[in-house]
Amino acid sequence: MTVTIDDVRAAAARIAGRVRRTPLLPARPARETIVDGAELSLKLECLQVIGSFKARGAMSKLTALDDDAVQRGLITASGGNHGLGVAYAGWSAHAPARIYLPHSTPRAKAEKLEAWGADVIMHGAVWDEANEEAMRVAKQDGLTYVHPFADPAIIAGQGTVALEVLEDLADVDVVVVAIGGGGLIAGTSLVIKALKPGATVIGVEPTGAPTLYESLKAGRLVELPNIATEAGTLAPRMSAQINLDLISAHVDDIVLIDDDDMRAAARCLWREYGVAAEMSGAAAVAALMVGAYKPPAGAKVCAIVCGTGTDGLPTG
Repeated sequence: MTVTIDDVRAAAARIAGRVRRTPLLPARPARETIVDGAELSLKLECLQVIGSFKARGAMSKLTALDDDAVQRGLITASGGNHGLGVAYAGWSAHAPARIYLPHSTPRAKAEKLEAWGADVIMHGAVWDEANEEAMRVAKQDGLTYVHPFADPAIIAGQGTVALEVLEDLADVDVVVVAIGGGGLIAGTSLVIKALKPGATVIGVEPTGAPTLYESLKAGRLVELPNIATEAGTLAPRMSAQINLDLISAHVDDIVLIDDDDMRAAARCLWREYGVAAEMSGAAAVAALMVGAYKPPAGAKVCAIVCGTGTDGLPTG
């Protein structure tokens, strides 16, 4: 399996009008400086329908399926955001959607899924365990399984984010992207390197879930023995070969940040821009704030704010 720039363009045509074209927001003026010496813009996928870029991949997959596969019903496992994308796809097609979530998923995510009409089932401690059950049930009940990241149609859909970035900021020098399973950065990096090969693509993972960081270092897929981050949407124990291949070919580096870094970035986004980003959604901004990645002086940098939420914000 592979994905090309033509696949991403085809996905963009299929999902046009089914997802939002999200804004690219200049980070200045602001009281707090996220990164010194560079010109930062924020791609606000947190304003996407369902609050995450995942709507793009799910709609790309839906529009690539035949009617029988859709009407049999969609099934997946998710840390929350991909499940919302699949729930939205099912809702839009008047088809049933069943979403398996690990028990660590915030109740608010489950409630949002139910609001879109999805059947929500809690299973396992982490995404990988929920996913094993979803695949078993899909085979048993004849449902259409939708993988959150290891699917060419999903990756192509996520890559449409980068098409919009380049339309709005054609001279971008650096794109910073959070990594969960690797669908967003696989699609984004593919597009950036195809259309602006001189640009740099930086991935960001939690120190408690360095799935692709360890896989790139080892030169093969690595399954983490455990997960130690509260950013559940960035926490699969293992990615997939299609994602690793695309990331190996197109991503310049992966940096690590901790949970406190993501919380601090989420609070900055709320204070300065009125943007409610979840911890994972603020990960790209966090990498810049703490200097995990330092862009060249004068660089035009785009950080993708990939999901909405309040898990990084103070309570009370």
